[in-house]
Amino acid sequence: MLCWGSWANTQKLASQEWGFALFYWDYTLGVVLLSLVFGLTLGSNGDSGQAFLPNLGDASLNAIFYAFLGGVVFNIANLLLVAAIDIAGMAIAFPIGIGIALVLGVIVNYIATPLGDPLLLFMGVGLVALAIILDALVYKRISKGVATTKGIVISLAAGVLMGFFYRFVAASMSVDFSNPTEGLLTPYTAVFIFSIGIFISNFVFNTFFMYKPISGEKVSYKDYFSLGTPKLHLIGIFGGVIWCLGFILNMIAAGEAGFAISYGLGQGATMVAAIWGIFIWKEFKDAPKGTNKLIGLMFLLFIAGLSLIIMAKNVGV
Repeated sequence: MLCWGSWANTQKLASQEWGFALFYWDYTLGVVLLSLVFGLTLGSNGDSGQAFLPNLGDASLNAIFYAFLGGVVFNIANLLLVAAIDIAGMAIAFPIGIGIALVLGVIVNYIATPLGDPLLLFMGVGLVALAIILDALVYKRISKGVATTKGIVISLAAGVLMGFFYRFVAASMSVDFSNPTEGLLTPYTAVFIFSIGIFISNFVFNTFFMYKPISGEKVSYKDYFSLGTPKLHLIGIFGGVIWCLGFILNMIAAGEAGFAISYGLGQGATMVAAIWGIFIWKEFKDAPKGTNKLIGLMFLLFIAGLSLIIMAKNVGV
């Protein structure tokens, strides 16, 4: 949750010097690099389970396909969400995109692996969804985005895709990490194949956004090499490393918490992102009177919702 809510800070740092499409190449490289490093280190040591390379060699084509598909689906969802924010603003894109992703993701993952108390889990999801709506109302006070039909449709598409990517990766993994089912993946292997799905699909999806941008001027591969300084490249890679660290830990946690609960807690990243925006980036310093009350209520709903999601696991044991 902390990592998923923090990686976008690197995009903010880089956005003043070059566009998101160029930043995103370094971001995907960071995801691939960390997944490989973790696979060859932490994923290759320990007293139980299966090491990274043997697990990769024993993986069935079906498992590899699902993990790879998860990366492809996540990639287009992530790019569509950014496009929706550019068109309609945070106040429209976030409650539609992230709200749908949260509810849909928890439902499909709970149906597949029903672990935890469903009443507490979905009550918690409902409170987090309300907090996301409040988050949108807060951003609406400073946002200049317009609720165009195009922006809403793209937000809907991003939310649906974001709600399913996690299930595809989970379907490739063994539920028992200590004694993996033959042909299925450990978290380290699944995240690595997922990252390859992101990187390869980027040549299709991100290339489109480079040459057909939603906003701003188009960029080219030549710009990536001519405009990018070592500092800019490192910022982008670091952003991918932060996101990937969160995803690896989230998938490992799913072994105990269950995929639905783990995914639901991860989507509390919206709260973390709001904290950065409020206290570090000072996004609301000129917001109208009454904004602070909405922000306080938003945080209360987030904390209550996340607490119920955590309790759902304890009650379900």
